Amino acid sequence: MKRPIFPPVLLCALLCSMTLNAWSRDGTPADGSSQPATLAESADVVVLQGMPELISFLESENWWGKESRDEQLTVPRLMITAITPSWQEAAKTLTVPEKKAIFYRLMCPLVMHANSMVLDFRAALERGAGELETTGKLSAESLSVIRRLAVRYQAANITATQPELSSMIDGLLYRMDIIPTGLALGQAAYESGYGTSRFAVEGNSLFGQWTYKGDGIKPGQQRKELGNHQIKAFEWPFDSVRGYFVNLMTHPAYEDFRRLRAELREAGKPLDSLVLADGLVKYSERGQEYVDSLKGIIRVNNLDITDHAVFRDEPIRFLVSGETQEKAAQLEATIRQMRKSGELQKIIEQMRLE
Repeated sequence: MKRPIFPPVLLCALLCSMTLNAWSRDGTPADGSSQPATLAESADVVVLQGMPELISFLESENWWGKESRDEQLTVPRLMITAITPSWQEAAKTLTVPEKKAIFYRLMCPLVMHANSMVLDFRAALERGAGELETTGKLSAESLSVIRRLAVRYQAANITATQPELSSMIDGLLYRMDIIPTGLALGQAAYESGYGTSRFAVEGNSLFGQWTYKGDGIKPGQQRKELGNHQIKAFEWPFDSVRGYFVNLMTHPAYEDFRRLRAELREAGKPLDSLVLADGLVKYSERGQEYVDSLKGIIRVNNLDITDHAVFRDEPIRFLVSGETQEKAAQLEATIRQMRKSGELQKIIEQMRLE
């Protein structure tokens, strides 16, 4: 699969009309200027070379080492751009704690960003509900958003000719809610072998999602009774996270998960990773054994500390890997050229954001 040099800028980047600026590894702008190309909030591309430099970078960001449960976890807005064969090889040389620490720290911002998108959509739905209550109708903007989400997330009680708007909003709010970050991290680690599986490396596939559309990676062994299934491939790691979110929001197999989540909301209780894991019995053929293993991963690695983490007040930065010093320099030069030519802006315009 041919991958672009960096991933799509995500939702908040688009809304803020961010531009991408390549920054060198010492933290200075790659074009030699003393500040980013624009004064507006911008998303930067950070080019790193190898595991030692990555760990050093994470240390400089205060995103390494043991986290305290006595303080709210704050997370840098770092977005990985691909899962590469070099990670698969490097992971063999790392200690198990190092491999886990790197994987969880680079996955956490992706999941949190997906949750921030969900919360934005929920806010739009709640505004629409408020409009219905006060005026009896929806603004054109709210109606457009709600209908688009209803089609995408298969809300209940929708008719093509006379949609019941109140029921539509209720159905969407039931389906569209956050997934605790610790739960998603545990499943990503379990399903992808901490990002080292063939499916993760070849197709940025982190959650073992299946497809029958021919757009995935063929497993080494296929059972005839399961049909011609493949493991779905994604252009970016974040696409895999987004696909996982849509899967838990829509697939009939995860109705128990959605019901448990709604019950916690109704009771005013926090959306807890360990509690909601009980709704994923049907995620694997292993059933309850899968859930028990997943809970073990969450507990042993203290992943539930991320359930209520918050982003730091900073722009998005994308991490790009250059395996050698020469390749890293070439990447920095390429990013500068793409920015000057306007190719980066074209990529922003072509992003699929749902």
